[in-house]
Amino acid sequence: MKFAPVINALAIPPGALVDQRVPKKLLLEQGAPTAGDKRQIQDGIEDMIWVAALKPTNIGVPIFRNEEREYLEIAVLTASLRSAAKPNRLIELIHRAIPYPLVLVAAHGDTISLSLAHKRWSQGEIGKVVIEDLHRTAPFRPDSPKTEETLFLASLAVSQLPTRDLFALYQGWLDRLAALEAAQITGTFAPPASADGVALRSSLDTHARLLREIAVLRAQAEKEKQINRRVELNLEMKRLEAELAVIGQSLRCREDI
Repeated sequence: MKFAPVINALAIPPGALVDQRVPKKLLLEQGAPTAGDKRQIQDGIEDMIWVAALKPTNIGVPIFRNEEREYLEIAVLTASLRSAAKPNRLIELIHRAIPYPLVLVAAHGDTISLSLAHKRWSQGEIGKVVIEDLHRTAPFRPDSPKTEETLFLASLAVSQLPTRDLFALYQGWLDRLAALEAAQITGTFAPPASADGVALRSSLDTHARLLREIAVLRAQAEKEKQINRRVELNLEMKRLEAELAVIGQSLRCREDI
């Protein structure tokens, strides 16, 4: 079964398992703001299964509630996407449609990915929730994961996550996604301590921003005909590459601690 490597890695307590099919109607009503989105859901999703609902009563972790959000349970779903589907948009639509913080395991072709996104109360609509930043692993083959992907899967068990409350537990999974992203830069997987997760995500965001800026400058330099301007662009690239090297070194140092 294509989802088994990830679902087994989560080691969900039996009392939390649901194993129910999720009708597309739910997404069409809750997560499809445009006609194009509705077509994507109808044409792009083969099936969805509600695997588990993690609650205080079945995992012994308290709810979380403050002015921004309320986490009463965490949902775990699988989604099989058809070959012609657009995974990025469909995964976002599924996260938007489910009112609980969601662990989504999506299969597309021979690959799977894991995605999570914190949710908070909408500021414009009372009672509605909206997703914050959506984070997703790069698609990987569940039958032949790379070394860092194997270590990532081994770190996902519910019993290994923070137990202060459901927000902390969910953040633990997000921190592991960040650690996998860092491993794809450094070559080594090391789950962050809970206190280091925010700093790690900030470093990764900076790393991604610098790569984008360098790519833009490189494209500009290749097209630039004036020598002086090309020199300026190359100097700016070198400055950003030096910053990138510092960020990369900080990620490696984190793994040596």
